[in-house]
Amino acid sequence: MEIIRSRPQTASPPPEWFTGKVFIDQIAPTDTASRLRAYKVHFTPAARTAWHTHPNGQVIHVTEGVGLAQRRGGPVEQIRAGDSVRFEPGEHHWHGADAMHFMTHLAFHEAGEDGTDANWGEHVTDAEYSAPAADA
Repeated sequence: MEIIRSRPQTASPPPEWFTGKVFIDQIAPTDTASRLRAYKVHFTPAARTAWHTHPNGQVIHVTEGVGLAQRRGGPVEQIRAGDSVRFEPGEHHWHGADAMHFMTHLAFHEAGEDGTDANWGEHVTDAEYSAPAADA
């Protein structure tokens, strides 16, 4: 058993990964043999990830607020506190806050064999972000 005391301070991620103001708290340490990654991600209104994939998929669980999520080729979906979203391995997707609300989610995924957490792509355009969300 290992007790891991509080992690490093809240960080701002690289701008290549997000649009808008986003803050990340690391939950699971990345300096161990475990490939588990866990983060608490705080999105300000309209902030969102860029398109990306995870080698072993990802689960996000919304803890507060209202957000949006989309897989490439699918509709924009509204997500709310209490919702969980599973993205398949290699599935191109994005997620973030809606235009009028903050949103926080927990993100869980396993790094790939080479230690890669995510493969980041292009930013989500305003047109993609503003597409009508499916009814929640």
